Amino acid sequence: MTSEILLNDTVIHLNRYEEEKVNGYYKISVEFDVTSEDYHDITTLLYKGTFDVKVPERNIAFRGTIQEYSTSITNLYVKGQVGQYKLTLIETEKD
Repeated sequence: MTSEILLNDTVIHLNRYEEEKVNGYYKISVEFDVTSEDYHDITTLLYKGTFDVKVPERNIAFRGTIQEYSTSITNLYVKGQVGQYKLTLIETEKD
C-alpha cells in the first residue's frame, strides 16, 4: 500500500490509498489521521483547495484539486484527539 502523499510538499501519512484514471486524469482517494496538534496546519493547507500532488511510491506528480473532503470530527482543538480525514483529489487540466 502507498504510505504517504505530499500536498504542496507537506507529507501526509496514509491509512488508505486508492488510485484510478478518469478520462486520462488521476483521481486519488486517501484516508489519514489528524491529531489535535496537527489540526491547524492540515486544515489551513486543505483550505487552499488546489495542490501540487506527489505520490513518491507510485512516481506520480500532478496539479490536483479537492473533489470530496470529509472528517470524522470537526473540532480537534481539544488536546489528545484524533480525527480521520477522507480526501479525494482529481488532476486538473494538463498543460
